[in-house]
Amino acid sequence: MDQLAKAVGERIRHRRKARGLSQDNLALLSGIDRSYVGRIERGEVNITVEKLYLIARVLACEPATLLPEIQDIFK
Repeated sequence: MDQLAKAVGERIRHRRKARGLSQDNLALLSGIDRSYVGRIERGEVNITVEKLYLIARVLACEPATLLPEIQDIFK
């Protein structure tokens, strides 16, 4: 499942950068520790559903858009 955590982290990073936010800004606005945001984006931790929703709210998107397609994970 390492691939899943990495894919989710990449999608979050991509969306964050597209919105012009730094990791610090995302962390502050979502109430998540900045170092934890970095670990999420690097795929080092499995994000909880709660944190996924907090991040999606800040990124102004549906949480599902931060999840990769299943075929992208199980190649």
